[in-house]
Amino acid sequence: MKLNIGVIKGDGIGPEIVAEAMKVLDKTGQVYGHEMNYTQLLMGGASIDVHGIPLTDETIEQAKASDAVLMGSIGGDAKTSPWYQLEPSKRPEAGLLKIRKALNLFANLRPAVLYDELKGACPLKEEITQGGFDMMIMRELTGGLYFGERSTEEVDGLMTAHDTLTYNEAEIRRIAKRGFDIAMKRRRKVTSVDKANVLDSSRLWRKVVEEVAAEYPEVELEHMLVDNCAMQLVKDPKQFDVILTENMFGDILSDEASMVTGSIGMLASASLNESRFGLYEPSGGSAPDIAGKGIANPIATILSAAMMLRFSFDLDKEADAIENAVSKVLKDGYRTIDIMSEGKMQIGTSEMGDKICGYIG
Repeated sequence: MKLNIGVIKGDGIGPEIVAEAMKVLDKTGQVYGHEMNYTQLLMGGASIDVHGIPLTDETIEQAKASDAVLMGSIGGDAKTSPWYQLEPSKRPEAGLLKIRKALNLFANLRPAVLYDELKGACPLKEEITQGGFDMMIMRELTGGLYFGERSTEEVDGLMTAHDTLTYNEAEIRRIAKRGFDIAMKRRRKVTSVDKANVLDSSRLWRKVVEEVAAEYPEVELEHMLVDNCAMQLVKDPKQFDVILTENMFGDILSDEASMVTGSIGMLASASLNESRFGLYEPSGGSAPDIAGKGIANPIATILSAAMMLRFSFDLDKEADAIENAVSKVLKDGYRTIDIMSEGKMQIGTSEMGDKICGYIG
């Protein structure tokens, strides 16, 4: 099978961790008889340096022509990088919002898994995390506050900022359906997170989610207010299977979940449209302070590549092989610095990619 993959290496540690994911994909292709065809794309700060803007129309068209896109991290140090002297619409992160909208990537999947081998890195008490946990955060990605109308102007002598949070029922319905579909392949529970005691948008969200739930009688639905969910994630993370929520709430909760697992460097991410196309990226940032040092954890990007094989190419066996290889490497005691613990063997970015390749096939 020929896999046409767009590759956005990005900024900071992005090129380093993407290189390891490509290494693992190439090894998987060799073992299982697939050809990886990569198209290099520029986005974020790397695109600003070449084109003066974070995302060009040509890059969008090249991404659309790919079967899927693998991406590293975008952005730099907001205090020192010249990218952040530009107006907000021309900064690196603006490219990320633009490509999500252009490719209609409305569904963001962020698995949060606590590996038994990494339970020592989890900041929670052992009695809370005993046995580990495995949840999937399903975040609506192209609507809500981040994409609403906004302005800053002087009103009655005071500078006043205005942001608009808008959702229509079609946007809510399609993300809810995707969430329930994934729950059917997991433990068949959906926790829908909102702020229905305050927000009209959340009340509509809850109404539509309940309508969709009626189509999935095998799936348990519960509603949870976002502040309570934030508390429950640290009190009892094992209770969650699929967390379904809107854009801003999902942004915040997924980062919280990442730290509950011990390291954001372990968390994969997928952003899907209504077809098989998806953009796959690690959940963490560009970490410019460690860029080029060879110490960044590539596992989240490697697991994102596994998600790409599973969701965009239906290559479940190959995805399982990568995920099992990651588990074996951790079980054998190899760690990058962010997940290092006493008695384990610390290795660098490239070495981690090599070790994972060694367990494939």
